[in-house]
Amino acid sequence: MPFPMKLFALLIIVMAHTASAEQIFVSNEKDNTVTVLDGQSLMIVKTVKVGQRPRGVLTTPDGKSVYILASDSDRIDVLDVASLAIIGKLPSGPDPERFAVTPDGKTLYIANENDNKVSAVDIAAGKIVAEIPVGIEPEGMGMSPDGKTVVDTTETTGMAHFIDTATNKLVANVLVDSRPRVASWTPDGAQVWVSAEVGGTVSVIDAATRKILTKIKFDVPGLTSGKAQPVDIEFTKDGKTAFVALGPANRIAVIDAKSYEVEKYILVGQRVWNMGFSLDGKHLYTANGVSNDMTVIDVDDLKPTKSVPVGRSPWGVAVAP
Repeated sequence: MPFPMKLFALLIIVMAHTASAEQIFVSNEKDNTVTVLDGQSLMIVKTVKVGQRPRGVLTTPDGKSVYILASDSDRIDVLDVASLAIIGKLPSGPDPERFAVTPDGKTLYIANENDNKVSAVDIAAGKIVAEIPVGIEPEGMGMSPDGKTVVDTTETTGMAHFIDTATNKLVANVLVDSRPRVASWTPDGAQVWVSAEVGGTVSVIDAATRKILTKIKFDVPGLTSGKAQPVDIEFTKDGKTAFVALGPANRIAVIDAKSYEVEKYILVGQRVWNMGFSLDGKHLYTANGVSNDMTVIDVDDLKPTKSVPVGRSPWGVAVAP
């Protein structure tokens, strides 16, 4: 019995949808572009021109848009996931680098490095509604899972600043090690992990007491201690494992998030900056700023599986349906 043509056509459509069910977005600082890759084939789908020096990149909670911080253009470009076109712009304040969005998708918090402030942007209104003074050279932005607190890190001050999102007021400061880069919350909201690039540590902060519980150090075999410069921190969905990008060490540290022990170092591309998980959590994508590529890591096997060329000086990674 011949296979019905209508069913065959439907099967082709379903297969095509499955193959493109996930897209990866990598910001390229020196090209002023975002590389879009198909999550199934890892082939480049499109290269999108954006503002100058794109760094921070994140997917909206509804998965329909990707925000790109164009740092030297002092703006946020809004990329539509369906059409892969820039459909709008939002204000960012001067020299934005990293940002975070509230879980309801209504407000963005942006680190403005030159102004020593954090800007809060009402997305629907398209305007800055609050400017929160923090330490010198604000860098990292980490949003709590419940959206009630955002943590900013300041490179020169060496602190993690806790901000109440209901009042947009600074409520606590925690001294960490030198040049803190990223603040990342555990999925249960109990802890904030802060990477210190020059200090070479990750400080684990109790979110309730704002006290440092421990500091994680890195000892990469064959490398001097100064080479391990932690930057981005990403947790698996179950909160059991943390992955820390170690910059010029060209490694990702795999950490047991309960014992705080480093279990493994994974070799990736040169000068690894930031990372992003696939939607199913089975793969981790890393932006390697010097080798101009993205490494794909199998999360179960803890091994790199592929290196994919992208643009020049890749910085951030976001994933969308």
